[in-house]
Amino acid sequence: MELIFTGDLILDEPQPDHWLGGIAPALRSADLTIGHLEVPHTTHIAASRDDVPAPGADPTHLPALARAGVGIVTLAGNHIADLGEIGIADTIRGLAHADIAYTGAGANLIEARKPAIAYRGGKRIAVLSYNCVGPESGWAGPSRAGCSYIRVEPADGGPIRPAAALERIDPASFVTLAEDIRNAKALADFVVVAFHKGIVHTRARLAPYERPLAHAAVEAGCDVVIGHHAHIVRGIEFHRGVPIFHGLGNGCVVTRALSPDQASPERAAWARKRKELFGFEPDPAYVLAPFHPEAVNALLGRMRIDAAGKIRVGFIPVHVDPPGRPRLAPEAAQRIADYIQTIGIEAGLPPLTMQITSEGVWLN
Repeated sequence: MELIFTGDLILDEPQPDHWLGGIAPALRSADLTIGHLEVPHTTHIAASRDDVPAPGADPTHLPALARAGVGIVTLAGNHIADLGEIGIADTIRGLAHADIAYTGAGANLIEARKPAIAYRGGKRIAVLSYNCVGPESGWAGPSRAGCSYIRVEPADGGPIRPAAALERIDPASFVTLAEDIRNAKALADFVVVAFHKGIVHTRARLAPYERPLAHAAVEAGCDVVIGHHAHIVRGIEFHRGVPIFHGLGNGCVVTRALSPDQASPERAAWARKRKELFGFEPDPAYVLAPFHPEAVNALLGRMRIDAAGKIRVGFIPVHVDPPGRPRLAPEAAQRIADYIQTIGIEAGLPPLTMQITSEGVWLN
């Protein structure tokens, strides 16, 4: 059985099959592909004022994910509640229509914490999803729609939001995480935990809470940890033999919402401020993916599990072509492997042993 993991998915542009087409052969080749759906898919337009609001994507684009091979999406991120309860409900309805399982958001916290379950190769795979970066207004409550979450508090005691210097994990969240993993293990043979975490648009760096949180998930019994949110890849490590993909970067992100030239004053101001905050100017050729220049180095995480339960871990190299279309890039395997090694060491992760093959890069 083979699992493939993608980072953020934003399909704001027409012709979603085209934008996914460069990576779809790999996604379809897996027994199960898991991605992170970043924004609500809805025609509703009333936006939250607590974060830089993302526009809703066209609900008719969701079936393109299924056609590309995506079987489960995680929803617990900082934008899923930008269009409120209606946006979440419309997204969930569209996913059900497209026959894509989901986890991480719902009409209340109980619904948001429920794992997605898939049956593949005679095994059950459970997926859990958590937002670690806020804003709190997007978190689900006992009777409030939103996403599941891990509470990570900033050093200055200010609001929990993506731009804050988040450091301290609330001990109650460790208890919740362990309980959810334990419950998922009772339902499935294999548990995937996805965290929307980290520092956006920044090379290599891991926030102080990221490794302790991932290690806690492993110690609670999960079989792999995957991360997303930063819009640039992060390093990979193993803890107690369990793989941790600290940041899968962008799976397929094509959107005009990050352009300075647009109707939304909040999004336009955020786009203009990126250079000041993160120290880079996006390549003008990447009009639909104006991210850090190094974000062209991308990957798909993969795990292969044999009949005896032995696991092989690696990634498929991906390059992002202008204006933002990802494609499988076997010719870039060495370059991307070197990049992952370098940024991992910069972030304080142990060096990896890698083997480059015609299938991609395997971690030994």
